[in-house]
Amino acid sequence: MKTLSTAFFLALVLGITQIAYAQQTKWRTFSEEAISLYKKGEYDKAVEAVKKSLAVAEKEYGPDHPDTATSLNNLAELYRDHKKFAQAEPLYKRAAAIREKHFGPNHSLVARTLNGQAELYRAQNRFGDAEPLYKRALTIREKSHRPDHPDITQTLNNLAELYCVQERYAPAKALYERLLPIREKALGSDHPGLAAGLHNLALIHQNEGRYAQAEPLYKRVLAIREKALGRNHPDVAQDLSILAELYRTQGRYALAQPLYERSLAILEKVAGKYHLDVATILNNLAFIHHKQGQYAQAEPLYKRALAICEKSLGTGHPTARITRDNLAGLRIAMDRLPPDDETEQRVAQSRFQWFSNIMGRP
Repeated sequence: MKTLSTAFFLALVLGITQIAYAQQTKWRTFSEEAISLYKKGEYDKAVEAVKKSLAVAEKEYGPDHPDTATSLNNLAELYRDHKKFAQAEPLYKRAAAIREKHFGPNHSLVARTLNGQAELYRAQNRFGDAEPLYKRALTIREKSHRPDHPDITQTLNNLAELYCVQERYAPAKALYERLLPIREKALGSDHPGLAAGLHNLALIHQNEGRYAQAEPLYKRVLAIREKALGRNHPDVAQDLSILAELYRTQGRYALAQPLYERSLAILEKVAGKYHLDVATILNNLAFIHHKQGQYAQAEPLYKRALAICEKSLGTGHPTARITRDNLAGLRIAMDRLPPDDETEQRVAQSRFQWFSNIMGRP
């Protein structure tokens, strides 16, 4: 029986290796191209590049190869980011199954796919489906990473936000109180990456009536964003309004008023005088004057807010109706409108409230 010569055997092995390397290079090239295209905002081209990487992986390595799973996961992420949820879900499931089979159920890549799938469900308001996936991803990451690893903080934040959306404030508060010290230690006390978590924790305190705990957190968020974005940024205007809303809720009108006025000045400059966000601040500022008996100052603000709402939304929109009721309530107080029962009832129901602008940022 003849045997292969050493030289021929080495040449054969080298040839196989070169083919495998060429295949791997082709897959990697498509994958890296997809990432580059997506960063440039070229979504359709990125999808096509990922599909090419998937085709290479399935043909050359097989349907259950880890590189196939990577391409599946990448394509699912692209679809999820563009709200193509039906296309994304089976890709996440298939990627998770491949990774779990190849690496085991407690691998970090399994956790990554589970977290992405949970984000998909959260975006669809499928909270019951999202929660166990977040929890499992967190458990895996806690076993394989140090406590301050970005993957752990990401999952803690995602799960906390899920609880906030469901108004499950106790578990959300516990997660934020665990998360924020880790991030602060890693990033520094004034890093912009802290702002969203601090805001959401403050919002939890506010919603549960713990105003004293909410106030310093909102102030920190405002200070962080002023430093990072500048004093006249739209996000700063929103943070000013949020803190003003906290004071308004407590009846601390003298503190709320200058914050609303500064927020209004920023929004008028960056969004224009007829933007709906401007109408919101006008209404809130009018309310402050109204409650303090400063009717002459409140009336033109309500009128401006109403004009913007009716122009942008139509006279029959609920927001326009609430603003009219606010103005009617003011005119009753000024004895310039007969207090008929229907008007008084509508005013009492609205209680001079606006659609709140204090909800947490996604």
